[in-house]
Amino acid sequence: MPWQGGLIGLGVVLFWAALIYNALVRTRQQVHESWSGIDTELKRRYDLIPNLVEAVRGYAAHEREALEAVTAARARAAASHGGPASQAADEKPLVDGLRRLFAVAEAYPDLKASAHFLDLQKELANTEDRIQAARRFYNANVRDLNTRIEVFPSNLVAGLFHFRPAEFFEVESATVRQVVGVSFPG
Repeated sequence: MPWQGGLIGLGVVLFWAALIYNALVRTRQQVHESWSGIDTELKRRYDLIPNLVEAVRGYAAHEREALEAVTAARARAAASHGGPASQAADEKPLVDGLRRLFAVAEAYPDLKASAHFLDLQKELANTEDRIQAARRFYNANVRDLNTRIEVFPSNLVAGLFHFRPAEFFEVESATVRQVVGVSFPG
């Protein structure tokens, strides 16, 4: 009879471990899914930038340095396939370049009044907001996964099955933390 109690106890422990394992897998999948949301929004930004550069180029062709900097930074950021920390580092020069590009645009009243340029500027601001929302969602999922991995008793199951903490998608400087500036004539 005592062996039946031990068998029931073992069954309960195995059931408990399976529940924790499944929760860890679900949370890890949510992290992957939310990263794809960030990736989608970053690609959306990358697709808008060439149009923005061309709009500025039409009015400010002699501002070649700013245009080339944005184009090169976009290419580097779009080619980045590392983790969140690597992606954040590649995004910083792009955001800085966009900021410079908008500063150049301020010197051209005809450009600032162009409906095409204003639409692109508005769409880019909307995309920046969506990137920030996706980043917050991703980081919340990372926090949940990392907490599950570190707290007792789920840390026992996480260690047994080699679950690793995920990286937060953190921006590196206050410059990147700001949304790209957009001003509308008014």
